[in-house]
Amino acid sequence: MSNNRIMVIGEKETFLIRVLLKKLNDAGIENVFVPWDVDHINSNWEGIALITVYMDDERRPPDKVVYFLKDKMNDEGLQMIAVGEKVDLQDLAGRVPSELIYRTFPRPLDNDEYVRTVSDLITRMQAGEFRKSILVVDDDPGYLNLVREWLKGTYKVTVVTSGLQAIKWLGKNKADLILLDHEMPVTSGPQVLEMLRSDSETKDIPVMFLTGKSDKQSVMAVVALKPEGYFLKTIDREELLMNLKEFFIRRK
Repeated sequence: MSNNRIMVIGEKETFLIRVLLKKLNDAGIENVFVPWDVDHINSNWEGIALITVYMDDERRPPDKVVYFLKDKMNDEGLQMIAVGEKVDLQDLAGRVPSELIYRTFPRPLDNDEYVRTVSDLITRMQAGEFRKSILVVDDDPGYLNLVREWLKGTYKVTVVTSGLQAIKWLGKNKADLILLDHEMPVTSGPQVLEMLRSDSETKDIPVMFLTGKSDKQSVMAVVALKPEGYFLKTIDREELLMNLKEFFIRRK
């Protein structure tokens, strides 16, 4: 399914909404109109890249729809464009966190400006601009390539083979999470963590250890360093992605 599909949500599909949908179609942007109903929204959710909430005549989405959208958008890392009168937009802003609202448009809607905004946002999303950035540090190139393949469809992934390379990369770039090999030659994972925590620029970056040792003593040694978490290298793709998704949801 297309990854630029837009869901337009409103009380009903009015003439003005049909005009808007045609504008999106003419721009090559796949779209679907869905009424303010949780079951309808959920059944059309697959492949959605952006939500537009269209409010007219002071008709606003019910609270249960707003709660559902907030949870789903948080889970999927999506954003919303809101259309409505000033009072409607203010009401929605009071019910939806600001970080989930990409832009608001007052009515009457400038359809061309709306379509340009959607096109620009989709381009930025496809370029990975809104993806979380993960730095993976491990001295095993084979394992690095495996993890990169697992994560690259969901996150911006950078891999390096040593702690010193990680420190150098972080001097010019930002990461939302570091997956750090615990057992590395020259500069070990704990040593790298110590360097990160001693630098004001990197001290707040969350770190999770990767470890190939599952015995109790080794695990306790990892936990004692107080990282944000740790993964055994035997973890499979689905479990790793699920754990990372849950971690970023908790961090919001």
